[in-house]
Amino acid sequence: SHEKICRYIARESTSVVVSVGYRLAPEHKYPAAYEDCLNATVHFMKNIEHYGVDPASVIVCGDSAGGNLAAAVSQTLAGRSELPRLRAQILIYPGLQALDFNLPSYQQNRGVPLLFRERAAFYVLQYLNGDASNLEEVLEGSHIPIDIKLNYRKWVSPD
Repeated sequence: SHEKICRYIARESTSVVVSVGYRLAPEHKYPAAYEDCLNATVHFMKNIEHYGVDPASVIVCGDSAGGNLAAAVSQTLAGRSELPRLRAQILIYPGLQALDFNLPSYQQNRGVPLLFRERAAFYVLQYLNGDASNLEEVLEGSHIPIDIKLNYRKWVSPD
């Protein structure tokens, strides 16, 4: 489903695109998808000469949940000095935070298809543990202890 955009990104950025198929939620809960993407990327980077790829041309990219996975893989690899550094990460409408579904972007776009606010929260719960029974608490923001909210308000707040 993403071959055309992968080819476009590879061509326009003169980079290599490796599309990783990963296990999906809710059948495979966290961290299965992350481990699949990390393992595939590490394998590729360790064997980069075998593929005839310039180590300086590798970009990690993903959309939606894949954007979340690309960000997580990029962060993990940033601390791995035995591997080549990634050239960049491209995150296309990534799901990056589940602390607060009441931030302005969620409020402004709550009724915009394709990913309604409630659906975004539902998918996060499916990804984490496959149980959406506490969806209302997540939408209200009562799923995060106040001390954690205070600790992260510098980065995740309406301001």
